[in-house]
Amino acid sequence: MQTSLRLLGRRNFAPLFATQFLNAFNDNFYKMAMVVLVTYTIYSDPAKEQAFNGLAAGLFILPFFLFSALAGQISDSTDKARVARIIKSAEIAIMAVGAVAIWLQTIPLMLLVLFAMGVHSAFFGPLKYAILPQHLEPENVLGGTGLVEAGTYLAILSGTIAGGVIPAPVAAVAIVGFAILGRLTAIGIPPAPPEADAPPLKLDWHIVRNSWRLVSATMHIPRLYLAIMAISFFWAIGAVIIAIFPPLVKNALGADETVATLFTAMFSVGIAIGSVAVNRLLKGKVSAKYGPVSVIVMGVFILDLWWAVSHWVPLSATLIDWRDFLAEPWGYRVVADLLGIAIAGGMFVVPLYAFLTTTVTKSQTARTIAANNIVNSFMMVLGTLVYAGIGLLGVSITDALLLVAAACLFSAWLAQTLHRACD
Repeated sequence: MQTSLRLLGRRNFAPLFATQFLNAFNDNFYKMAMVVLVTYTIYSDPAKEQAFNGLAAGLFILPFFLFSALAGQISDSTDKARVARIIKSAEIAIMAVGAVAIWLQTIPLMLLVLFAMGVHSAFFGPLKYAILPQHLEPENVLGGTGLVEAGTYLAILSGTIAGGVIPAPVAAVAIVGFAILGRLTAIGIPPAPPEADAPPLKLDWHIVRNSWRLVSATMHIPRLYLAIMAISFFWAIGAVIIAIFPPLVKNALGADETVATLFTAMFSVGIAIGSVAVNRLLKGKVSAKYGPVSVIVMGVFILDLWWAVSHWVPLSATLIDWRDFLAEPWGYRVVADLLGIAIAGGMFVVPLYAFLTTTVTKSQTARTIAANNIVNSFMMVLGTLVYAGIGLLGVSITDALLLVAAACLFSAWLAQTLHRACD
């Protein structure tokens, strides 16, 4: 763990880490500030609030379907550091419009800005992983990937909290400030020119055909197919768990939004811990060795969470806050389960990301990550739709955790198959 943390002091890693951290932070800062403003100030209709939140989530994910293929092509065929600076310059303009939208409380403009931020992140996503094999030694790629993943989750957590507590007028100014700060850190990213065997930049603007071709070309390679499917099932599981949190906290545990925030915090911190810790276990070697056992442990914690929640007796007729929740003996058990789920999840997914960036030539890394992002997004949406569907069929929120635990077994099989084939 100490070895990977040392990368934070290196000139060829620290600016990238800071830039991607600020990227994830500002995405979630703006998104949460917008949701809080609309939910608590503009709307007073639960049906409209639910529809808005669903539309917002869809608009942010949609660009990953549409533009990841273009993003991968551009990053593989252009200096990645230069692309990062262009993307961060665009963020300043997008957030300036976002500030106006929040200030004027204009919902269509806020949603347009959210979509634009999704486009911005779709272009930055392949780049942040693909640049690591160019800047880091092979033995440090796993550690660097873990730090990027850990930083992303801590940024998501801190951005979400900031967006929920900072008043809208202040948030409108702050999102522009953080965008400018991200552009300044991007200046320090060392050059990452295209490899000698990289294809010339020739963009296909038929985005559906382009995405299909990229995914097909990537997924027909067995080792990449197994890695991407394992990652995608993990993110589908994660999307369902995150979707379960609010109704689980309110309806099954009888707790308020502070407990939901606590759950999100534990999940984010756990992913960060697991993302960094797995590098120490593997001693810098990129391997799916611990993938099967990690996701099985994740499933065991999910089962224990199901047991704890299904036997939970609400403490009062009113919703309790996080203090009262932790005062209950089983409250700490629930928190420990969440932390265990997240730590095991981080240990599962980080080596797979490192595998994607090191098992192909450096001239193909961005396109490989882009294909992965497309499939991940599809599986996340599919996971949440399945969750919504079983709810309509009468499956309780608590029992939905059993379906999530079962999905862990399939992810373990994929990881074990990948381990046997490639390690």
